[in-house]
Amino acid sequence: MTALDATGTVRHIRHRLATRRRTVTLALLVLLALTFAAALYLGDYYVPPGEVLRSLLSPITGLTDRGVDFIVLNVRLPRATLAVLTGISFALSGIIFQTLLRNPLASPDIIGISHGASASAVFCIIILGFSGILVSLGALVGAIVTALVIYALSWRGGVTAYRVVLIGIGMAAMMASVMSYLFTRARLFEVQKALGWLVGSLNASNSGDIIGLAIALALLLPVTVLLVRTLDAMQLGDDTATALGARVEAVRLGLMLVAVAYAAFATAAVGPVTFVAFVAGPIARNLLSGAGKGFVQAALVGALVMLGSDLVAQHALPAVQLPVGVVTGIFGAGFLLWLLVVSNRAGKVN
Repeated sequence: MTALDATGTVRHIRHRLATRRRTVTLALLVLLALTFAAALYLGDYYVPPGEVLRSLLSPITGLTDRGVDFIVLNVRLPRATLAVLTGISFALSGIIFQTLLRNPLASPDIIGISHGASASAVFCIIILGFSGILVSLGALVGAIVTALVIYALSWRGGVTAYRVVLIGIGMAAMMASVMSYLFTRARLFEVQKALGWLVGSLNASNSGDIIGLAIALALLLPVTVLLVRTLDAMQLGDDTATALGARVEAVRLGLMLVAVAYAAFATAAVGPVTFVAFVAGPIARNLLSGAGKGFVQAALVGALVMLGSDLVAQHALPAVQLPVGVVTGIFGAGFLLWLLVVSNRAGKVN
């Protein structure tokens, strides 16, 4: 093969990968848009698509219908928007951890971050008697503190992926034990309140949660773009990345803090919705088949999983609305079993 033939082959491969990346991204965007539209007109009170559009444009056109506008603008639109934002946040948290630790099982709900947020929230509810925004702030603090403890315990002249995963799993078990102990001290209504928060739900979505999460994403996304540029070098190993000029430990700590922040803000908004962070990255990368890092596509998958799961939670059973965390838990558990089976067949899990 001549040098010219090799150059042509490389160009063909790059073009094919770029085409696949664009196709997957466009398909996910279309699916997300259709699901978002369905979330606005489906419900106990069906709103035709034309009325949904009129309601969305009513601040501009002045054409109003109080009943329909309340349903669309005050109930369904905030809920769907929060589902998309939290799905993006959970997904980015998951794929950062999975890429950084080079382990598809490494996500905030597996390695203890979500458990730390949950234990802190339960403590705030049962021991301190907090509710509302104070519980969310407690969850945020709990996630950050847990992540810092995991990082500190994993440090041995540096941080390695397997230590973070093992210590994270141990931390998750410890936080689960803390929650079990707190439940033994709680009264019935406190247990009900805590369990309702732990399942994760979009039922209490409001503009404050949306604005807070949107601001967090606006601040975190540029930082993520800057830091992930070093990930390719870090995938070759710390020594190689250092030789290429990367500040490995600084970037690793920065990425971990960003990933924790994504998970913490999303958890503070809707509770510890399970498995969205876990499934988004692997699904996106399977769709891409090597045609990119998959961060954008994972964010779209996370939004789609969260929004689609909420639709199923609302309409799967007649006269009963399930918390979205129940649906994502069922879906994620099945995906985890599938991933373990596939990895075992490929010789990746013993």
